[in-house]
Amino acid sequence: MKAAFYTKQGKAEDVFQVEEVEDILPARGEVQIKIHYSGVNPGEVKKRADTFGVGMPYDKIIPHSDGAGYIENVGEGVEESWIGKKVLCYGAQSYRQFGTAAEYCSVPVSNVVELAEHIDLKQAAQMGIPGITAHRAVNVGAGGVRNNRAGQVVLVQGGSGAVGQCAIAMAKKSGAVTLATVTKSGDIEIAKNAGADGVYLVNDSLKENVLNDYPNGVDHIIEVAFAANIESDVAILKQGGSIATYATNQNPASIPFWPLVFSNISIFFLGSDDFKNDEKQAAAHDLAEALSEGWTGLPIGEIYPLENIAQAHLHIEDRKKGRALVKVIG
Repeated sequence: MKAAFYTKQGKAEDVFQVEEVEDILPARGEVQIKIHYSGVNPGEVKKRADTFGVGMPYDKIIPHSDGAGYIENVGEGVEESWIGKKVLCYGAQSYRQFGTAAEYCSVPVSNVVELAEHIDLKQAAQMGIPGITAHRAVNVGAGGVRNNRAGQVVLVQGGSGAVGQCAIAMAKKSGAVTLATVTKSGDIEIAKNAGADGVYLVNDSLKENVLNDYPNGVDHIIEVAFAANIESDVAILKQGGSIATYATNQNPASIPFWPLVFSNISIFFLGSDDFKNDEKQAAAHDLAEALSEGWTGLPIGEIYPLENIAQAHLHIEDRKKGRALVKVIG
């Protein structure tokens, strides 16, 4: 099979190789997916560049955790009825060596979700990391793992990003009044298209603008820039409100301790690789259902052939508009 891989970390154009490699067959409890599209996420770009200083966990890495295609083969213990099914997968290269940037990828059957035939594989292929993170951020602390925000007001900070757009869609699906912030006026339409009921520019008047529209404050905030926004978040939240954060603009981050205490605010720190699998499954099912019901998903900036995977990584590094996908088959 043809695969993209690297054996050392560094610049995308220096380390990626695209060659024929031995097929990766499914082990017990796994399925083998013929990958049509492979999703590219910022975390995977950073791992390839060794941004976190962790080094190479394996001698060869086929990158990317997210993808979509059709199941070609099953391992021992998996029902053969899976063969031929259209699926999305997640976690393919989370604590694992070989991801979706290849013609075939084998993952645990618990890491796949069947798709309705009318769902676009391009959208399904990018739901894993951003979608699961968003789903958990919406539902954490709400008494379960899905659909528990009915009647609440949820604010998504960074509503034009991939996680932000997925969070807007999932919050709307949960029944919440869903608000979003963006840093540029040109991004307002992106958040609105994702389903936001109201969109605010991040500026010195953010607190006043939100509280003018919602005098009692908001119930829950999904946060992409924890250090930058924590003080305004506390001011906007209701008594007993909550924050779910998956990223920060600065580390370490200081917090306004006493305002958080006096407002009885709960803060949830979210790392998607280590969510429980039932949480990931619930998220993937809800995301697939949303796509099936007409949610248009995430805007795609460009689709790159497997041979140009380095350009797909540069797309992310250069912060080009829209998502980057790698087309493997089809």
